[in-house]
Amino acid sequence: MPTRPSPISITPAAAERIRNLMAAHGGDAEGIRLAVKTAGCSGLTYKLDFAEQIGEGDEVVELDGTKLIIDPEAVMFVIGTEMDFVEDKLGASFQFRNPNEKGRCGCGESFTV
Repeated sequence: MPTRPSPISITPAAAERIRNLMAAHGGDAEGIRLAVKTAGCSGLTYKLDFAEQIGEGDEVVELDGTKLIIDPEAVMFVIGTEMDFVEDKLGASFQFRNPNEKGRCGCGESFTV
């Protein structure tokens, strides 16, 4: 049976940041969970948190010793997305380049598909 492609890609910078977060958190999390929630002025927002367990239906993306666990309800919103971690003079954050986005709010915190 052929392997299904990953719904999301992770840049080396994002993988390194996930490894650092996991190391700082301790050893009780399985990885970082990505969810998409209703919020913000454009309707949807990405939510990241530590995943204490991998649930049935979760999509697991492994790269360079990291695990990104995608909530089953979020998969359809993130297919084809690239997750990056960007640092600049004003701060640092995970950024998502999502080809499914139809719009994004002015502050960049929420999006619509």
